[in-house]
Amino acid sequence: MSSLRLRGARVIDPTRPDEAVRDLCVEDGRISLAFDPRATVDKDIDASGCIVMAGGIDMHTHIGGGKTNLARLLMPELQRANGDPFGLPANALELASCGGCTPGTLATGYRYVEMGYTAAFEPAMIASNARQAHMEMGDTPILDHGAYVMLGNDELFLQLLAEGGEGGRNYETIRDYMAWTIHATKAMGVKVVNPAGISAFKFNQRKLDVDEPHVHWQVTPRQVVQTLTRALRELGVPHPLHIHGSNLGVAGNIESTLETIRALEGLPAHLTHVQFHAYGTDGPKKFSSAALQLADAVNAHPNVSIDVGQIMFGQTVTTSADTMRQHAQSGFANPRKWIGSDIECEAGCGVVPFKYREQSYVNALQWVIGLEIFLLVNDPWRVVLTTDHPNGGPFTSYPHLIRLLMDRSFREEQLAKLHPEVAANCALKSITRELTLNEIAIMTRAAPARLLGLVDRGHLGVGAAADIAVYREQADREAMFATPEYVFKDGAMVARGGKITAVPVGGTHFVEPDYDRGIEKTLRKHLAAHGSVNFDHIAMSRDELCSCCNGGRLLPAECFKGQA
Repeated sequence: MSSLRLRGARVIDPTRPDEAVRDLCVEDGRISLAFDPRATVDKDIDASGCIVMAGGIDMHTHIGGGKTNLARLLMPELQRANGDPFGLPANALELASCGGCTPGTLATGYRYVEMGYTAAFEPAMIASNARQAHMEMGDTPILDHGAYVMLGNDELFLQLLAEGGEGGRNYETIRDYMAWTIHATKAMGVKVVNPAGISAFKFNQRKLDVDEPHVHWQVTPRQVVQTLTRALRELGVPHPLHIHGSNLGVAGNIESTLETIRALEGLPAHLTHVQFHAYGTDGPKKFSSAALQLADAVNAHPNVSIDVGQIMFGQTVTTSADTMRQHAQSGFANPRKWIGSDIECEAGCGVVPFKYREQSYVNALQWVIGLEIFLLVNDPWRVVLTTDHPNGGPFTSYPHLIRLLMDRSFREEQLAKLHPEVAANCALKSITRELTLNEIAIMTRAAPARLLGLVDRGHLGVGAAADIAVYREQADREAMFATPEYVFKDGAMVARGGKITAVPVGGTHFVEPDYDRGIEKTLRKHLAAHGSVNFDHIAMSRDELCSCCNGGRLLPAECFKGQA
C-alpha cells in the first residue's frame, strides 16, 4: 500500500463547485478521502502556494502511426543545431530521441509529462496500420494513450453506402462493419477525414462539398456523416464521431462547416481543428474570419463539441490523411518537399512542411481566428485546447497558448506584432474575455475526459486515478504551465521541476462494441479481392495489444447503446 498527501494546495477541479485550499490525499494510485492529520504517509509534500489540477489530457495529437514517422523522416534538419546533431539527454532516465516540432516517441512522452500532461490520443489510425500505431504509442513513456480509427473513405464503407446505406438495406451491415473495425483495432472511437473526399481524390476529384456527390460512388459527405454518427450512437461508443470536415483550409469553408453541423440533426459529434474550417471570403483579399459564425453555431447546438487547432508561429510539419487538401497545399511547402500516399483503399496520407509567419496576412488571420473561437464559445465543456499537433504547431507551445487565453494584455502585445491589416481590423482586439484557471482545467482536463468517456480521469474526486499536476502559482501563466513543481502518474511521481523522475509504461484506452459476427464473411471476401493484409491477421487480441504497448495496463471503456 502506498500513500501520498499534498498539503495546503489550491485544488482546481471543475467537477467540484469550489476552489478550496485543502489537502489532496492518494492511496494506491487513487484519490482518497482525507487522511487523519496524525497519520503517517509515505510521501507528505507541502504544496502551499501551488495550484493542483488533474493531469492534462490531449485528445487530438498526432503521435503514432505511419504519417508521424514520415513527418520525422522528412525533416532531419530539425534534429540539428548550427549543423551539429543535438546532444544526448543529460537526464540518465531519458533515452535519446529525435526532437523538433515532430519529436520521437520517447521525447513526446518526456515533453508532455514535463508540462503536466498524463494522457494523449492519436486521432487518425488506419485499420491496416493499427499495430504500428499502438506500438508507437506504447513506446511513448508514461502517457496513457488511445486512438480513433478512420472510416468514411474506405471503399467497402462507400460501396455499402452507395448500394443502400443510411436508412437502406445495408445500414445494419455498415454498423456491424464499424463495430468490428473498432473492436479489431482496439480503437477509442471513429474519425472521419474529409468525408468521402480522400476517396474522391483518387478518382481525380479535387473538391467535395457537403452535398456534392462522389464522382464514382455518388454518395455525399452529408450521407457519410449521418451514417457514421447514427451508428456510433447506436453502438454506444462514448466518444462521438470525430469529424475533420470538408474543404479544410479553403476560403469560404465556413459554409461547409455549418452544413456539417446541420447534417448531424441533433446527434452528438466532435468537430476537430475547427480553426482550419472557419474561413470567410469577406474583404479585398477574399479571406476573412468566420469565427463568430462558427461560435454562434456551436453555442446554438449543444450536441456539438470542438477542438480548435490553434496555429503557432514558426516551423512545423503538417500531417494529414486528407490527401485532397494536402495536395492542394503542397505548393506552399517550406522547405520545398512533401509526401503523398494511398493506403490500402482505406485512406491517404499527406505530409507537407510549413512555416507560419507573423507578417503573413493569412497566417496572422489564422492565429486570430483560433483565439477568437476559444473566447467566443460560451461553454468551456465543449471546447478542447489543441494545436492539432504538429499541424498548427507543436504541443510544446501549449503554455504559451494558455497565457494568450488568460492574459489580455499579453494577447494585445502579440497581436501588435502581426500583419498590420490583421492587427487593425480583427475582432480579437475588442474581445475582453480572459479565461480562468477553472476554464483552462476544463479545456485541458475535464472536458477531454468527459468527451472520451473516461469517468475516472480529468478530475480529482475520490476514486479518480491519481494523475496530478502541481503548479507553482505565478502571474506569468506561460512559465507556470511550462514547468510544474510535481507531476504524478497513478500516484507515482514522474516529474519534478521540469525533470523526469520515473518512466513507467502508460495504459491503453479502447472500446469493444458488440457486433454480428456474420460481418466477418463480408470482410473476408472484400479483403481477399482488394486488400494486401490477410483478414485473419487484422484483428488484435487483448494479449497482443498489451504486448504492442510494452506491457502497459489495458483500460477498456464501457459502451452503452444509444447513450453516446
